[in-house]
Amino acid sequence: MPTLSIQPRARIFHGHVWVYATEIKGRFGEPKPGDVVQLQDARGKPIGSAIYNPQSQISARLFSYRRQDLDLDFFKRRIERALKSRVDAGVDTSLCRVVWSESDGLPGVIVDRYGDHLVLQTLTLAMAQRQDIIVQALVEVFSPTSIVQRNEGNVRKAEGLDQVKGVIHGETPAPFVVRHQGSAFHADLIEGQKTGLYLDQLDNYQRVASLAKGRRVLDCFSNQGGFAQACSLAGASEVTAVDISESATALAEKNAEISGAKIKFIAANCFDFLKQQESSGASYDLIILDPPSFTKTKASVSDAMRGYKEIHLRAIKMLQPGGIMATFSCSHHVSTGDFHESIVDAAVDARKTLRRVTTYSQRQDHPILATIPETQYLTGFAYEVIASW
Repeated sequence: MPTLSIQPRARIFHGHVWVYATEIKGRFGEPKPGDVVQLQDARGKPIGSAIYNPQSQISARLFSYRRQDLDLDFFKRRIERALKSRVDAGVDTSLCRVVWSESDGLPGVIVDRYGDHLVLQTLTLAMAQRQDIIVQALVEVFSPTSIVQRNEGNVRKAEGLDQVKGVIHGETPAPFVVRHQGSAFHADLIEGQKTGLYLDQLDNYQRVASLAKGRRVLDCFSNQGGFAQACSLAGASEVTAVDISESATALAEKNAEISGAKIKFIAANCFDFLKQQESSGASYDLIILDPPSFTKTKASVSDAMRGYKEIHLRAIKMLQPGGIMATFSCSHHVSTGDFHESIVDAAVDARKTLRRVTTYSQRQDHPILATIPETQYLTGFAYEVIASW
């Protein structure tokens, strides 16, 4: 089997599973793109098995600390283990991410489950080459009505792969409605955002809604209205939901009609809306900020920080003592510390004191591994404005 020798001090010796091109000391046995390769340290001691792609900056991704091939039995075992971990965690496995890449020992494989339908992403070259085997394993484990591939995004481009989507098993699923904790969502597995829904926030909808009873709620960047629906159903006195997308807003209105949530929907730029509301002296009791990622690269982090600071400042100014801001970041390149600093800076500029209510993270179907910081990308805080000393 082809072998890669890894430089000392590489991240892989500290628990990570990625090997960058600059961390490879030598190649033996002429490894080809997509091959399973053995990794070894500079003295020849085995490290484990990895998938290889010299076209990518991340040239190798460890998937086993043993000598292991990527056959049907391997994929079935890994998928079954991932499913069991979610069952054990109490996750509703009929609506969840059942496989999440490195977090489940399948680098580049993502599988989302929507009842009888699965959405598959193979984002690394080796896994894309073995997609048929992965599909066979999924059919044997889940017996799905359909499997849709959503193989799009910059990760595929970095691996030298084409952008492709469509049905790869079973019948083509028409858009349908899924229910979660009383809320309703339209799922379009072929054309919808992500793989149909933002599954990582499902539990946070309910956690934030636990703060909403009797409050006037503003949900910014509302998308399909997940937070707004949950807050209305939890007894908020009034709920306003704002999103720049007219199509998302129209879909959110349909969702609310199905669930019976009472919400005022507005299609507008949230930055402009917050500025206008703050300037007019408007106030709310609970403001939710769940924007899309403000940066896709390290180079634009400073711009992202200005964006977070602005929305935090305007939100805090509209909260009186007892009012709460729940805010989220899904920008991987923005650290939890930097995100929190934007809240602190906004509070100082607004001359208001904040007391932490709770913190938020991604749902447990998106597992976080201690040695792979990239597996943690969603962070959130709820802060209450308190009276000045």
